[in-house]
Amino acid sequence: MNVEFLGTGAAEGVPALFCNCGVCAKARKKKEVRSRAQVLVNGELSVDFPPDAFYHAAVLGADLSAVKYLLVTHSHFDHFYAHDFILRGYKYARDMRSPSLDIYANAESAEVFAECTRRELREEVAQTIRIHTLRAFEKAEFGGYRVYPLAAKHSSNDPFVFLIEKDGKRMLHLCDTGLLPEENYAFLRSLGGTPCDLITFDCTFLWEEASRNGRHMGLKENMQVLARLEEIGFAAARTKKVITHFSHNSAPTAENLRRAEAEYGVIAAYDGLTVTV
Repeated sequence: MNVEFLGTGAAEGVPALFCNCGVCAKARKKKEVRSRAQVLVNGELSVDFPPDAFYHAAVLGADLSAVKYLLVTHSHFDHFYAHDFILRGYKYARDMRSPSLDIYANAESAEVFAECTRRELREEVAQTIRIHTLRAFEKAEFGGYRVYPLAAKHSSNDPFVFLIEKDGKRMLHLCDTGLLPEENYAFLRSLGGTPCDLITFDCTFLWEEASRNGRHMGLKENMQVLARLEEIGFAAARTKKVITHFSHNSAPTAENLRRAEAEYGVIAAYDGLTVTV
C-alpha cells in the first residue's frame, strides 16, 4: 500500500490565507507550505478532495485523473470541495486515466455535491461520477478494497474516519476528529485480524492539549487513542504512526515536528510525503 500525503494542513492551511502571525510570516518566507488535507492511496483512491487539489496536481505532480475512488470524511469545504468536479471531463479534461469516479460519502456530503455542481455540471460529465451513500460501521467493497467508515467526533453531520484494507494491509485514517467515540473500539475489536500497518492521526493542536469533547486532537490525545488501539490489537510496535492536519496556531515548524518525532516515535507528515507499507 502506497500512501501519499498530498496536503497536511488544517482548514486555513499554513501559512493561513489571511494571517500575518509570526508562524505564517516565517512559513511564507521559507516556502514551508501545508495545503489542505488529502491522502492518495495507490494512486487511485483519494481520501478527501480539498480546494488545494489543483495545487497537489500542479506542484506535487499527483495525477488526479487516475483516481477511481474517493472517500469523503465529511462535508466541510476543506475536505470536500465539490465545485471542482464540473471540470472532470468535457473540454476541461482529456486523456484521463480513469474514465469514471466513484464517490463514497455520507448523506450530507452527497447533498453538498449536488448543490455545488447543479449549475455547471454537464450531463456527459455527470454520467461518469457515481455517488454511494455510506453509513458508519457498514462495510463498502470496491476495486479490491474493503473500507469501514467509523464514527468521528467532529461535527453534527455523521462525519467519518476510515479503516482501509487491501492485499493484507491495513490503514486507519483518523483525520479531522477528536478522541474517538467509544463505539469504534468495540467495532474494531469485533473485526479482529492483524494490527494496522499505518495509522494517521489528526494532530491539529500538536503540543497543545485538546478539550476532551473537542473536534481535533494533539499529541497527547493521539497517544491516548494509540493506547486504546494497542489494547484491542489494532496497533503494535511495527505500526507506522503519522501525524498530520496541522493548524498554523500550533506552530508546526520543522523544529517542533522533529521534537515530536523524537519524543513520540511518530512520523510528522509534510506535503508530498510518501509512506509505503
